[in-house]
Amino acid sequence: MTDPIEEHIAFDQTESKIALAGHPLHAMMVAFPIALAFSVFGADAFYWLTGDEFWPRVALWAAGFAFGMGVLAGVTGTFELLMVSGIRIRSASWTHFVLAVMLLSVLGLNWGFRLGDPVGAVLPWGAFISALGAGMTGITGWHGGKLVFDYQIGTHQGKQD
Repeated sequence: MTDPIEEHIAFDQTESKIALAGHPLHAMMVAFPIALAFSVFGADAFYWLTGDEFWPRVALWAAGFAFGMGVLAGVTGTFELLMVSGIRIRSASWTHFVLAVMLLSVLGLNWGFRLGDPVGAVLPWGAFISALGAGMTGITGWHGGKLVFDYQIGTHQGKQD
């Protein structure tokens, strides 16, 4: 018995269409929102431990940039999903997409929640939202890594030199 998805003519067409010198932009850009989402969580933890009001300001800026860079990475990833048939045909790609959209919602909420009063926003809800964001970042990133490492999504399929 054969898998009709694997038999589809476009199944092996997974090379990135949005790349710089052959390097997929989405894969390069996701490092920023990933690091920044974890930085928000870390800054909240440092504020909780030290009471230093420097950390809520760090969390505010990290949350804003996590959301902004996440949107940019999401736009490039969405274009890849829609433009490359071998990516679009896989359900794992859509799972990653849905998780990423949910994550962007949490990152945007985290930033918006802190805008008015960065210090007052941390405990308890800001810390909870940043922990949720860090957890969702790990899950979403794991799914993205699975696409690259297991399915070779976005990688060059040509001959090895």
